[in-house]
Amino acid sequence: MLLSIALMFTIGILLGELFTKFKLPGFIGMILTGILLGPFVFNLISDEILTVSSDLRRIALAVILLRAGLSLDIQDLKKIGRPALLMSFIPATLELIAVVIFAPLLFDISYMEAAILGSVLAAVSPAVVVPKMIALMEQDYGQNKKIPQLIMASASVDDIYVIVLFASFLGMYQSGDFSFVSMMMVPVAIVIGIVIGIVIGVGLAAFFAVFRVRDTIKVLVILGVSLFLYVYEEPINTVVPFSALLSMMVIGITFLNQSEERALRLRDKFNRVWVFAELLLFILVGAAVDIELAFTAGGIALLLLFIELLFRFGGTQVCLLGTTLNQKERLFSGISYLPKATVQAAIGAIPLEMGVPHGELILAIAVLSIIITAPIGAIGIDITHKRFLKKG
Repeated sequence: MLLSIALMFTIGILLGELFTKFKLPGFIGMILTGILLGPFVFNLISDEILTVSSDLRRIALAVILLRAGLSLDIQDLKKIGRPALLMSFIPATLELIAVVIFAPLLFDISYMEAAILGSVLAAVSPAVVVPKMIALMEQDYGQNKKIPQLIMASASVDDIYVIVLFASFLGMYQSGDFSFVSMMMVPVAIVIGIVIGIVIGVGLAAFFAVFRVRDTIKVLVILGVSLFLYVYEEPINTVVPFSALLSMMVIGITFLNQSEERALRLRDKFNRVWVFAELLLFILVGAAVDIELAFTAGGIALLLLFIELLFRFGGTQVCLLGTTLNQKERLFSGISYLPKATVQAAIGAIPLEMGVPHGELILAIAVLSIIITAPIGAIGIDITHKRFLKKG
């Protein structure tokens, strides 16, 4: 087990840095590490690690959501207004619809499995988008129309929306109930998730106001409480529909809106935790990929990705109609909204773990979407921002 951890960390970091040197997202190197070390290639990751890999990926997803919540200022959404709201759900919805229509035609899967696949693929990647947009803000590109803020804020809510849909579709699959009534439970799950997240966030904020502890301890307590939500999500769902993932993000948002200074300190701590969590997440996702199946599905999967990305890009353009953004700025926004990574890595293997018949295929397409779209989005942003956005 120690040898496996040493190999994962060493090779993962080295390949991650190598990809970064070529201006590509480092997590692609980490995924490649997992594929090479995993059971389908060299089989150098011990069974003990693979047995708990699903739990480790869930911890990484909790870190992602808490970081996103601590970064999402509701005031920014209010300032940007209608385009941010529309971009939070329309591109993802159109992308999901495209997968539900075309995936059963291209692969031998049911519409329910296609909906699960679509909800895995539909999220945009904060791991690619947020650092790029922060860099543009620092360089003063697109600041006159708040374009980086628009993309950052919309991407954060886009992830919430898609993750809630993913959890809802999985619940419908498990129960075998795919009906209008079950779809109506989705907004109920959203409302209850928000309420529970706010209550816990306010409670934790009050607790930390009374018991003064170091920020590191606060991070561990918040993460621990979030994992409790994971554990008890299923029992709660037997009573009322509930999204633990949404509650986690709302906890972060509540902290940010109660005390920005404290939230920024905690976000910095979570960023440090993410360095370790990111390494584990992407390596273990890579290790779960059946490389033979990925190659078999390669050409058809690329066609599906191309179709759904067209739907996403078109949805982004529709959201920006009637705004002050010109054609070049709208094109830049569409390119910036293409990359996928963290959410796909965090939830891509869950259908496989839960016994969904084509779970291996869903995971393989999710990983392929990361490998294809993350470089396209990152390079596209770097190439076009000077041509399409105004500086100063």
